[in-house]
Amino acid sequence: MRVPVVGHGTRRRRARRRRVLWTGGELLVTAGVVLLLLVVHQLWWTNREAREGAERKVEALEREWDTGGAPATDAPTPRSTDETGTSDASTTRHGPRQPTTRIRQPTWSQAYAILTVPRLHLRVPVAEGIGKQAVLDKGYAGHYPGTQQPGQAGNFALAGHRNTHGEPFRYINRLAPGDTVEVETKDAVYTYAVDRTLAQTSARDSGVIARIPRSTVRPTHGYTAPGYYLTLTTCTPEYTSRYRLVVWAELRSMRPR
Repeated sequence: MRVPVVGHGTRRRRARRRRVLWTGGELLVTAGVVLLLLVVHQLWWTNREAREGAERKVEALEREWDTGGAPATDAPTPRSTDETGTSDASTTRHGPRQPTTRIRQPTWSQAYAILTVPRLHLRVPVAEGIGKQAVLDKGYAGHYPGTQQPGQAGNFALAGHRNTHGEPFRYINRLAPGDTVEVETKDAVYTYAVDRTLAQTSARDSGVIARIPRSTVRPTHGYTAPGYYLTLTTCTPEYTSRYRLVVWAELRSMRPR
């Protein structure tokens, strides 16, 4: 009976293959753990951190307003005039008959209002600008520069994350006509009623935040007459930023805070 003889060279080659396979397996496991940690960070930690920060900011604004601290907004006159020369208290097809307050232009990334959506159990700060790091990644709703302020004639337009970083606008697609949205400032609470939804449009569709909001991509969606509008925008589908989801509301009432 002949016994097979395995040379030292063959054993070394097999050992090298085993080491390569073992090292490759370790690298794959490590890469998988790193990816898992990144997913956990994006989907869990950023949400927790942003929500807690947004809650603290809401509480800070309320304390500031209640104690008469440095104002986030002011009302130097009982009436204000927009750039067309029309008073915000003028009667249009929609909007209040009572005069509204003038809001001083907030500084960049300053939180100056609180957005409340009862149907979604949502209550977050509103800050000036739509920068990611300075505003949106904090879990805030961001005010589009150049659009109107709460209670003013025209379009008060906001953006917010749909996923990660607090995802305040994740479920705005659930809003239905008649649902209320409140915007609270130092001086007043403005109540808007949801009116229309545009489920999907281009990220470059600037018409949805125009003074008279109307989609330039889908012109049948939007308005044709001046009014007191609120626009909420976010990314769609979820976990992408390819398109925009838009919810429009109209001002129904204003009361002093």
